[in-house]
Amino acid sequence: MKKNEISSIAKLPTRYGEFTIQSFKDADKEHLVITKEPLGETPIVRVHSECLTGDSLGSLKCDCGEQLDFSLKTIAKYGGLVIYHRQEGRNIGLFNKVNAYALQDKGFDTIEANHQLGFKADERTYDIVVKILKHFNIKKLKLLTNNPKKLESLKDFEIVERLPIKIEANSCNKEYLKVKKEQLGHML
Repeated sequence: MKKNEISSIAKLPTRYGEFTIQSFKDADKEHLVITKEPLGETPIVRVHSECLTGDSLGSLKCDCGEQLDFSLKTIAKYGGLVIYHRQEGRNIGLFNKVNAYALQDKGFDTIEANHQLGFKADERTYDIVVKILKHFNIKKLKLLTNNPKKLESLKDFEIVERLPIKIEANSCNKEYLKVKKEQLGHML
């Protein structure tokens, strides 16, 4: 990464505790790393994919906001980092995500909706995540995830432990979670 693709480090006091933040540019997207010392030799890492509706608006259609909340609480307590991966809607973008939501309102599941819009079930890539981990000189980690694709994308690192994120289903997201488990292989 070029030096101008990495921001300065700033303090970020939150309701979870005090973190530091740093931004990393990748093509046309700016990703955020939220860090809490100590990182140690084997830090806890959460690669959290952006979800405006879940993370900021409290949507009950997904479990994203609750996963971010769980991750920030965990990192605040034990140290580590959250990589806020700016690939909204499994990287179909906010506009298309809203269109996918509209299709879901008509009975399509999350994967069927993406296919109707001409996308794969999951369009995310993890190249920037690899660059960020290398920037922090992380060689082994404990990964906070339920997603096997994230484990696979970080195969060049030693994942000492997968830490599950347990979120209770609600009436609005139980089918969504079922699809994630049964069709995408998430370990729920």
